[in-house]
Parts: sequence; structure tokens; C-alpha cells
Amino acid sequence: MAVAVAGAMAAGTIAVTQPSTATQAAVTSEPDSAEPGSAGSGEAAGSGKSRDYLVFHSRGGHAATVKAVQTHGGTVVTSDAKLDYLVARSSANPNTFAERVGREPAVVGVTVDKAIGHASAASGRAGGAVQPAAQTEAAETEATRGGAQKGEPLAKRQWNMDMIGATADKSYKTAPGSHRVLVGVIDTGIDGKHPDIAPNFNRELSRNFVTDRPVDSSGQELDGPCEHTGCKDPADVDDDGHGTHVASIIASPRNGVGVAGVAPNVDLVNLRAGQDSGFFFLKPSLDALTYAGDIGVDVVNMSYYIDPWLFNCVSNPKDSKAEQLEQRAIVTGMQRAVDYARSRGVTMIAALGNGSTDLGKIREDTASPDYPQGAERSRKVDNSCLNVPAESKGVISVSGLGPSGDKALYSDYGIEQTDLSAPGGDSDTDKGPLKGERRMILAAAPERALRAAKLIDANGKPKTSSVVRECTGGKCSYYQYLQGTSMAAPHATGVAAILIDRFGSRSGDKDISLSPARTESLLNATASPRPCPSPRAYVYKLGATKETHRCEGTKGKNGFYGKGIVSASRAATFNGP
Repeated sequence: MAVAVAGAMAAGTIAVTQPSTATQAAVTSEPDSAEPGSAGSGEAAGSGKSRDYLVFHSRGGHAATVKAVQTHGGTVVTSDAKLDYLVARSSANPNTFAERVGREPAVVGVTVDKAIGHASAASGRAGGAVQPAAQTEAAETEATRGGAQKGEPLAKRQWNMDMIGATADKSYKTAPGSHRVLVGVIDTGIDGKHPDIAPNFNRELSRNFVTDRPVDSSGQELDGPCEHTGCKDPADVDDDGHGTHVASIIASPRNGVGVAGVAPNVDLVNLRAGQDSGFFFLKPSLDALTYAGDIGVDVVNMSYYIDPWLFNCVSNPKDSKAEQLEQRAIVTGMQRAVDYARSRGVTMIAALGNGSTDLGKIREDTASPDYPQGAERSRKVDNSCLNVPAESKGVISVSGLGPSGDKALYSDYGIEQTDLSAPGGDSDTDKGPLKGERRMILAAAPERALRAAKLIDANGKPKTSSVVRECTGGKCSYYQYLQGTSMAAPHATGVAAILIDRFGSRSGDKDISLSPARTESLLNATASPRPCPSPRAYVYKLGATKETHRCEGTKGKNGFYGKGIVSASRAATFNGP
């Protein structure tokens, strides 16, 4: 659903770093402003540095909020009438400023515009990718090939596409999608020059909503040295690799190179909201979703959650007033952005999370706030506390499965939270014939990111079997095995793109549209129902240790699989209501 946009957009979340995984989303500060700390997460205050704040207000409460900001020593930098918030600047103590402004009845949430999230691979709480363990065996390199092949050279490694019927003899044959469909990827970026991305990469519409930050507020390296003028990467760059992997699962073309995605003929739009380091800010996610709605993106993939709070509690008595305001801002801001995009025809799909947790029965959060480093503490939480955006209203959340079709150990679950399920990889169990990284998801990886992570040598040879080099016609491209709900969500996004192409209304040569409600209904109708395991208390074995997850619900809707496993083949042939 492409919509012409006049002029440039005004500058205003799991992402994988190597070797850790990050996740989350949203605000870009002015280039000359100091990196602020969290208003609620314990950074030393009173330094006198100017900080930018996102102040969300009730509809009609703009004037009162402006007055409150000015009364307490702040200035209004800009305001956003679409999502009802303003950006305020102040050099006051951040906790004090947030709390005082928050006393205004019209104010519903306040958060510092800052780097707010980073989850380690060990914790697996990024809703994103879990890196494979370092391999000691010989690196795997595909043989050089003379030219385009019948089928993709690495298709035999794509058990995930076989599981959902995205193959040459099934969905590709009749429903590969079309370039009418715009798929937005809110992530760490997309390598638009990758040979298995470039044919479907929409450079004209792609945007980068973040500015790289070499160091954080304490002087520690964050994104590292800037590679481009103004620390602003072009919109076809992904220095992390997570976003490229996600995009490849959705729509790598059938071009005789490497792999193919679920919907190999659709357009990919980079809506970058993650830093090189894998950190995210709140405002870039708001900007990305707003832009997606404005330009007519049809479906957006969000494989991250918003930090610094794993679970956002709007009135937890264990949190300070400033912390409550911060969490309210995250919940409110993202919900408004989701509502805005959804009202303009954007279907949103998110990774459920990698915490091995029943999200409907949370009792304790030991991972928050995770910025600044070392600020984490244990606090009691309950089901009113939300993982955002996975639990934002109107977002379709996806759990991750291994090659056997069983829910992966790392994947979060919950009868209320799991909408659908899809292949995400599972290297933790030995069920089935596949072993090691072959149980994970193989997809495109940027050569530059692999070099930076020292996963390939100076000659381009992989140093680990988790990286594959595939050469066709004398040109080589790279692929990486990753696993996580970050990999599950894009399978659902690709199936949604197929359905939008098949059932969407057309206007002219380029425009297509299908309401998010109808898209979700079709996703549910074409999913393959899978019942809870028997017994419902499913035991995961990791060597000598065991972990038990209990599945609730029926075959039609349960906490492990939601309404079923997404199916490209059923989406390609469905003719129901």
C-alpha cells in the first residue's frame, strides 16, 4: 500500500550484537545534546547536562503540559500532535524534573530520551536472536558455483521453510507475493547491498531514525567510531546483522543465490530504530511506526522489546514515582504509535520474547532496569506489567518453535500472550535428525558485521560453522545461523505479506491494502492448529538439568502455539471467507 510522501521526514527496538543480543526502541536526541540518563533508573543526577524528555499528555492537554514544563525549568523543543507528546529539554535533576512535571494531571508519562536497552545473549530476554555457541570444528564454506541454480543453493538447509510450506512446489508456485506489498522491518537496519536482499530492497522509502553514539554517558564505548558524516548511517546499512537476518527470512528473493524468504517477491523497507550496538531508543520506534503509517507500509516486523524495563508496570509500589512515569511513557507512547499505524492499515507482528517465561504468570523481574549497566534489581511484578510491544493491543505476537514443531525452550509463552507460532530454531535439544546449528535458522548476514565480530578471517573464510559463505558466479555472500523469537516473527510477517497480496484491494498499478483486522483473521484461519503436548507439563532436558513449561488452552488456542503454526502453503491456497 504505497503512498506518495512529499519532502523528507523530519528527524524526530531484539537486536543482536556480537556476541550479545540487544533489543528495544526509540528516541534520537539532538546531535549536540548530552546522552541523558534514565529519569527512573538510578543514574547520578544533578550534573547540569541538558537532557531531552518525552512528555506524553492527554488529548487536549498540550497547553497545560507546556506550562508545567516551563514552570519547572524546562523548554519545549518540539511537539507531536499525532501521538500527543512533546519533547522537553532541561538541565535539572532528571528524577526531580520528571516527578514535578508528572504532577500535572494532563501528563500521563515522562521518560528521558536516552539509550534504554541492552540484553545479553545469555539472558535471552531480547525477544530477539540467541547466538550459537562458538564452534571448534572446521568452518563451512559452500563450493563456488557457475551460475544461477534451479532453486536456491542453500534451500536444503531451510527446514523452517519446509515446515510452513514456503517451497518451490507449494507457496512459491502460486503465491510468492508481489512488489505491491511493502514490508517494514523495524530493527538494526538492513544491508540493502546484500546479493540476497538487494533485488527486493526499497531504497527510496527506507529510512534510518537513529544517530550513532560513539560513547555512552559514562564515556564507555557504545556504537564505536562514527563511519559517516553526522554519525548517521545510510538507510541501506546494518552494522549489527540482526535486521538483515530478519529481512532475509521475510523476503530473500528466488534468484539462484543463497536462500529464499517466505514471500520472495515483496518489497523490504528498512525502518531502522536500533543502534549499531544493539541498543534502542523509544522515539525512533515511535517515528518508525508513524512513518510506516504515513507512507502506506502494509505489515511491520518488530523483533524487539522496549527497555530499560523487561516488564512495564504503570503503578508498581516497588518503583519510584519517576520510574512509574517512565514505564507509563513506554506503555502509552508505543500504544499510541501502534494505534496510529494500525488506523492507517499497518499490520504489526512482534517477537514474543526469549525469557522461557509464562508471561501470564510473572512474579519477579530481576532484569530491570537494565540501563545504566548494573542498575538491575529484583522487584515483584504481576500480570498487569507488560512486555512492550509484544503485549501492546493490536500487535500479533509469535512464539518460537524448533524443527520438531515443539515450542523452543527459550521462547516465552502464555495463553493470553501467544497469538501464533513459527519456526525460530532450537539448538538446546537433540530431538530429530538435525544437530547443532543446523537446528537454527539460516538467513543472510552482512559481511561487514561478520568481519567486525571476527567471525570470518581476512580472506573472507568463515571461522565458525555458524557462518556459511555461498559463492555463485564468482561472487560470494554470507549467511548465519541464529535462533530466537526474533526469527519466528518474520515467518509470520512473510505469510501476512502473502495474504495481503492475495486478498488486498488494489488501486492503480502500485497501491494495495488490507485492513489489519482482516489480515489477522486470515493469518489465524490459515495457521495449522497444534494442541498442547501430553502431558501438558512439557519437560525440557539440558544434559543433567530439566526445566518444565506448562501449556494451557485448547488445540484452537493455547499458550505454546496460539492459534497455530503459520502456514505459507495454506495462505497460498486458502479461499475461505
